Amino acid sequence: MNLNTIVDVKRPKSFEEIEWRDGHAFLGGGTWLFSEPQVSTDTLVDLERLGWPALTVTPSGLEIAATCKIVELHDFKGPPEWRAVPLFDKCIDCFLMSFKIWNAATVGGNIVMSLPAGAMISLTAALEGVCTLWPQNGTPREVPVVDFVTGMHTNVLQKGELLRQIFLPASALTKRFAMRQVSLTHFGRSAALIVATVEDNDYDFLLTITAATPRPVHIRFRKTPSAKELHQAINERLPPDAWFNDVHGSAAYKRHVTFYLAEQIRAELS
Repeated sequence: MNLNTIVDVKRPKSFEEIEWRDGHAFLGGGTWLFSEPQVSTDTLVDLERLGWPALTVTPSGLEIAATCKIVELHDFKGPPEWRAVPLFDKCIDCFLMSFKIWNAATVGGNIVMSLPAGAMISLTAALEGVCTLWPQNGTPREVPVVDFVTGMHTNVLQKGELLRQIFLPASALTKRFAMRQVSLTHFGRSAALIVATVEDNDYDFLLTITAATPRPVHIRFRKTPSAKELHQAINERLPPDAWFNDVHGSAAYKRHVTFYLAEQIRAELS
């Protein structure tokens, strides 16, 4: 879509060059910006020339630049001890996108959109990701992905603040995982996307619920729970009014399938 309100496109080479004001919008892949009119936006701040490496492997984990494209994350292999890396492809496959979106959309853009069914939110929350945020004229801060998204299309970003990267710790990447996803229609948006990770000795079982709720939810157990313990924990953490209701599934439906899929995951990892 042509954006006929845009009068300027800025291409800074460093974050310090950016002078933020109302009417500005950061441009990464642009797959949402160019999908509908942006009547309150007159200037795009293109992030491409900042030149951030898409993926950086360190001894402590994986740094994913906000500008990393989905196709780059899909092609990533990682060290052999990072057994959770196949989860990348599984979450990417939950996207509804053409090959053009595949090659343009960014990881950061999907997270900043903060939709309940954001597949990169599901992935990075499940792997205990931490966002690095760059504010205008301030000190960078870190926020866990599970706390970054606050609701449907809302997050903790302040005016002019930029998502710089998402860090996935090696401690999460080395864990075993299981994932289930369901849609109300065959090619529909996720109604529930559930992931659990656990260490080899059955310790540190982490269940991550997304798509069925307005924001990602973590439920952690010291050891892999029993079916009864898991059901009770979900019930206590998410009362009937905590589920997300939209055209992709009623709240009652999403609650039901979450219990069903979470038990499948628990059984698989036991």
